[in-house]
Amino acid sequence: MPLQMTENELTLALIQSLKENRVETFQEITEELQPYDLALQYRHLPNKHKNKFLTFVTLDQLTDMIQELDRETQTEVLGKLGIEKTSKVMDLMENDDLATLLADLDKGQMEEYLAEMKQEESQIVQGLMNYPPETAGRIMNNRYVWIPLEFTVREAVDKLKEFAEIAEYINYLYVIDHNRKLVGVVSYKDLLLGNDQDLVSNLMYSRVVKVDAMTDQEEAANLIRRYNFVSIPVVEKDSTLIGVITVDDMIDVVISEANEDIQKLSAAGKSIDFQTRPVTASARRLPWLILLLFIGLISGSIIDGFSETLEQVVALAFFMPMIAGMTGNTGTQSLAVVVRGLASEDLGPKQVVNLLLRELFVGIIIGIACGVLISLIAYVWQGSMILGFVVGSSLLITLIIGTLAGTIIPLILYKFKVDPAVASGPLITTINDILSLLIYFGVATAFITRLM
Repeated sequence: MPLQMTENELTLALIQSLKENRVETFQEITEELQPYDLALQYRHLPNKHKNKFLTFVTLDQLTDMIQELDRETQTEVLGKLGIEKTSKVMDLMENDDLATLLADLDKGQMEEYLAEMKQEESQIVQGLMNYPPETAGRIMNNRYVWIPLEFTVREAVDKLKEFAEIAEYINYLYVIDHNRKLVGVVSYKDLLLGNDQDLVSNLMYSRVVKVDAMTDQEEAANLIRRYNFVSIPVVEKDSTLIGVITVDDMIDVVISEANEDIQKLSAAGKSIDFQTRPVTASARRLPWLILLLFIGLISGSIIDGFSETLEQVVALAFFMPMIAGMTGNTGTQSLAVVVRGLASEDLGPKQVVNLLLRELFVGIIIGIACGVLISLIAYVWQGSMILGFVVGSSLLITLIIGTLAGTIIPLILYKFKVDPAVASGPLITTINDILSLLIYFGVATAFITRLM
C-alpha cells in the first residue's frame, strides 16, 4: 500500500487511521515502511498524534525506528513510552546503539533504564560503556555467530540457522579455540561450497583482519573500507573475541568523522547543526575567530609599514584584496586535499615527497596562469609594464607559497600525532594573507623607483 503513495499521501493516511483509531489499517500502511521512513513520518506528525502513533506501532517497529532518530527525538520518544515499555525496547535495540544513547542521558535516568532491562542485556551494554568514546570497543556489538574450532560444516550451518535471527550479519562466522581466542574466520559462501563432514578448521582463513577494543573508530572504519568487509571482529589484547563492528556502524562513523573534520576546517569548533541555538553557536565559533582577529592585525601592521610605497603608487591598493584572497583560496584547496587524503591513506616518506612535489608543480602552473592574466590586466588598465610585472610576479610567488603552506601544515601536524583538520581553513587563510602582503609589498618596494 505505501508503495503507491507519495510521502504526503502516506502522512495523511496515517493521520486518518490515528484519528479513527484503526490500528489494523495503520499497521497495513506501516508494515512495508523502512525504519528510516517510519522515523520520518513520526517527525512530521503533529504533536497531538505522536502518542497514539507510538502505541499503534509494534515493538519491533518501534525499536528499529528509535535507532533512526536523532538524539533529541530519541529522548522525547523514551519519555513518552514510560519506563516499562522503554526497557522492552532497549532489550531489543542493538547494544552499541543503546550504549551511545544511554551515554547522553543523565546518570540517574541511565541507571533507571539499565535496572529495568534484562540482566544479561544490561550487563552487556554497561560493558560497552566502560570503553572510551570513539573506540572500537564502544561501537561493537555482540550479535554475531562464533563456532568452535572442531566443528564440521554441518554443525556450523546448524548453528548459523539457529542464530540467524539474532545475528546482525551472517556473512562471516568467527572461529574460536577452547580459550575463546579468535583463530580464524569462515564465510557463509565457504560453508555452502563445503561438504557436510569437512572440518571448519580446513576451510577457515587463519590470517584474520581484526581490531583491538581500544582502536580508534576511524582506524577501524578505514580497515573495513580497505578490505571491503561488512563486519570486522574486535578482540582484547590476548586475541579473545569480544564483539564485532558492522559496516552500518562504520558508515555512521565515517559521516561523523567527516562532519567533525569539516567543522575543524571551518574553525566552527564543536558540532553546530540547524538546531543549535544562536548563543551556543556563537560561543563555539568565537574562540577561533578572536584568535584569528589578533593574527589578522599583523596584516594591518604590514600595510602600515609599507604606507610610503602605497602613497607613491596608489594603484597597488587595488590589487591587495586579490593577492591576499587568491593566496588564501589556493591554501585552503590544498589543505582540503591533504586532510581528505590523510583520512583514507597511510602516507610514508615517499608519498609525502611525491605529494609535496605535485603540489609545488600545481602551485607553479596555477601561479603562472593567474600571474600572466593579472599582469595583462594591470598593463591594460594602468599602461605600466612594471606594475603588471610587480602584480603578476607577486601573485605567482604567493600562489606557490600558499599551495605549499596548505600542504605542509597539515602534514606537520599529522607527523606530531595531532589531528590535521585543526589546521583550519581560516587559519591557513590568515597566515597566507600575511605572507602574501609581505611578498607583494616587498616586490613593489624593490621596484618603487620604476613604478613612479
